[in-house]
Amino acid sequence: MKSIETLKIELYADGADKEGIVELYEKPYIKGLTTNPTLMRKAGISNYEEFAKDILKIVIDKPISFEVFTDDLIDMERQALKLASFGENVYVKIPITNSKGISCVSLIDNLAKRGVKLNVTAVMTIKQVKAVAAVLNPETPSIISIFAGRIADCGTDPVPMMTEAAQILGGNKSAKLLWASVREVINIYHAEGAGAKIVTVPHDILAKAIKMIGSDLEKISIETVKMFATDAIAAGYKL
Repeated sequence: MKSIETLKIELYADGADKEGIVELYEKPYIKGLTTNPTLMRKAGISNYEEFAKDILKIVIDKPISFEVFTDDLIDMERQALKLASFGENVYVKIPITNSKGISCVSLIDNLAKRGVKLNVTAVMTIKQVKAVAAVLNPETPSIISIFAGRIADCGTDPVPMMTEAAQILGGNKSAKLLWASVREVINIYHAEGAGAKIVTVPHDILAKAIKMIGSDLEKISIETVKMFATDAIAAGYKL
């Protein structure tokens, strides 16, 4: 029977809510955690370094990714090295380009050579995957995050791209392909089937997955009809 525990793919929780991070970190089926500046801002985080160090007092034996947030590649390298110094389990998220469209591959190359654990993020094309794959250090663990959900939002099926990316990265045993920006529970199975090693799941969708995966569909059908009936009665509808 399907359940969250029977998944072969590694589940990473994606969020910046401390309470949620602490709760999910303790779950054995959560293998790692990620966050980003957008999620942190939504969670009301005002001091980046304070937040990261606070979380790392709790998250000590699972990988966690923190992202750089500057456009300048030299300063990006400084931020990356500082974040990496916070803990052995820290992966530094480096975007594939900065916000001006300037490639970060040279920076990724420099950091990889220095042994920094990287999570290359916002990847959207096979061309980008090939560029990153060419400079990753096979001796250092790394993650390549393809934003499959955003690709799907554009009307393109991300599964063929993820499958091809998995083949490109197949020769690097230290690199893991990650399916990012999950939109619904089924995406977890799409990611697993495409050959991704990791899938990041937002806290709300993760809660739905824990509750719904493996459910009896006939039972769900009846519960749905009951919901319609209850709401119709509560609204006082008449025909």
